Amino acid sequence: MRIAKDPPDTAVKARSSIHVSRSLDEIDLKILTEIQADGRITNVELAKRVGISPPPCLRRVRALEEEGYIHGYRGLLDARKLGFDVTVFASVHLSSQAEADLRAFEEFVRAEPLVRECWMLSGEVDFILKCVAPDMATFQDFVTHLTAAPHVRNVRTSLVLHNSKYEAAVPLEVKGRR
Repeated sequence: MRIAKDPPDTAVKARSSIHVSRSLDEIDLKILTEIQADGRITNVELAKRVGISPPPCLRRVRALEEEGYIHGYRGLLDARKLGFDVTVFASVHLSSQAEADLRAFEEFVRAEPLVRECWMLSGEVDFILKCVAPDMATFQDFVTHLTAAPHVRNVRTSLVLHNSKYEAAVPLEVKGRR
């Protein structure tokens, strides 16, 4: 039996629920570490690696999913091999920081397939977007569309030349040092 599945709409559930953090024991942390390293691991293999039997292991995994510690499972794809040769960070400054305008901008970027990540920031920049595109012409068309969006004051872009580090996992080993 594989445990690799997507829980139903975890992103919405996580946003709408109250943040409750329970203490994670050593076994929970081992489970999370193993799942981060291999999201396709079977429950039997996971149980063996963390030193418990499969039924309680599966119960723990399900509890970690329900509590929002695990948001989902997915394969990590190579964007360049799939033809997305351009990666750009776009810093966006809005003309209004009214709650409705911030939410409207967030809705705008959620509908844009080239935007892979969107982070709201404090300071001079309101949002930073991580974008991918097959070529510069496609990205430039997107920037034209982005700058015309409501309440966008200006956009500054930085073309990625090289990625020195990509680590999608949470550094659980740091938590253990405290």
